[in-house]
Amino acid sequence: MRFRSTRPETTLHPAPAVPETMNAVVFDAPGSTEVLRSARIAVPTPVLSEVLVRVVAAGVNPIDAKTRAGRGMSGAIDAWPSVLGLDVSGVVVRTPFDAHPFPVGTEVYGMPAFPRTGGGYAEYVVVPTLSLARKPLSLSHVEAAGVPVAALTAWGLVVETALAHQGQRILIHAGAGGVGHFAVQFAAYFGAHVIATGSPRNRDWLRELGAAEVVDYTSTRFEDVIADVDVVIDLIGNVADDTGTRSLDVLRPGGMLIEVPTGAWPGFREAAAARGIRSTDYKAIPDGGALATIARLLDSGAIRVYVDRVFDLADAAAAHTELERGHTRGKIVLRVSDD
Repeated sequence: MRFRSTRPETTLHPAPAVPETMNAVVFDAPGSTEVLRSARIAVPTPVLSEVLVRVVAAGVNPIDAKTRAGRGMSGAIDAWPSVLGLDVSGVVVRTPFDAHPFPVGTEVYGMPAFPRTGGGYAEYVVVPTLSLARKPLSLSHVEAAGVPVAALTAWGLVVETALAHQGQRILIHAGAGGVGHFAVQFAAYFGAHVIATGSPRNRDWLRELGAAEVVDYTSTRFEDVIADVDVVIDLIGNVADDTGTRSLDVLRPGGMLIEVPTGAWPGFREAAAARGIRSTDYKAIPDGGALATIARLLDSGAIRVYVDRVFDLADAAAAHTELERGHTRGKIVLRVSDD
């Protein structure tokens, strides 16, 4: 029997002309949103297994704002000006070899290696092959750009760390946010009993996503109405009303606390261990294989992405201002170029 490739058939396109320079939003040093500026910079050159992608849309994530402000990954930036952006959706324009799995013209989405390379707030970006997947067919580039970081983080939290399964009780704080709305859906998909904290305006929406219970954090102390939870996915930490510390009160002995925001609760490991609770932090892994699985779930309708606001690339500062106000439902996305 002859081997038959399972790779989708793709019409090969000649490599399009790529300009020497491109539009981008950069910053020259950490600071407020005012440090973000439009600039004309050189198009990056891919090396080894990297692919050059023409960016159609780029996601905006809390880590972008933290890095811009001098926290997050800012310490790893070794050249200025720097281009932010960990989420991209676009079209392949250069590949490292002819028989590459993402030929020129392929619509892809994934995670650039920022800050080791420039990020997605630009017309072109280099992305490692293993950090890419084919864009979900059912999504526009704007929708797809809201997926990679948030969905991969949620996948790692729910599927790979919490091992979500039937009968498990999982509490997800900030369930309506970028990571949260994916985490709720993944946990429900794998059969867990999902409890989410959220505002009154998001109560019905969180139930539509799969939450069996929604606790209104504006009027109810979650520890007063929840108990015997197997896993807490804490997307807030102690920066708001000691959410992390209070979460220990609802976990069963031997349960697991997964603390996500960097620096939001430095002493969580010691506090959890003192209560007989397992704990870990988590960072997104730019796994193209997982992104391909997530694409299939999106195309099947089993999960969905919600894009709250769309800004033009030149308005990245306004996008950061909106993000830092808090209470974003789902994701904020930058429209970089036409499809």
